[in-house]
Amino acid sequence: MTDTPHLLIAWHSRTGGSEALARAAAEGAGNAKLVAVADVTPDALQAAGGYLFVGPENLAALSGAMKEMFDRSYYPCLGRLEGRPYATIICAGSDGENAQRQLDRIATGWRLKRVADPVIVNTAAQTPEAIMAPKTIAPDRLAEARDLGAALAEGLAAGIF
Repeated sequence: MTDTPHLLIAWHSRTGGSEALARAAAEGAGNAKLVAVADVTPDALQAAGGYLFVGPENLAALSGAMKEMFDRSYYPCLGRLEGRPYATIICAGSDGENAQRQLDRIATGWRLKRVADPVIVNTAAQTPEAIMAPKTIAPDRLAEARDLGAALAEGLAAGIF
């Protein structure tokens, strides 16, 4: 058992893309806690040393489930997470920028510190059928998620963040 703070990977997915990216990141991180946002509690956020938030952009915003996790945790965690590292992966059918901005604004309120560039995976899903279809993420993007998870976990373990 170690006292090294763990990485919390909080994810939400409707069609599998964000889940695949979150699982790849967890694989790279090794000892990260992979938790669906419906099960993330303020206590879990406070116990973690850093965060990777992985979710889809829905209708040019964070998914409702991801936003709900932040809504129910925001005030209980306010003033308790300052300076902790975070990174993000957004799975989007187009540019994903609005969801990314929204998540960054929430992280700014908690005074989290971004430690990696945002990752936005564009699935190019533009028709109703493509949007609702199960997503397959390209191997190079899954490798990118694995590498990000590994870098975050290593940075926490080494005390870099």
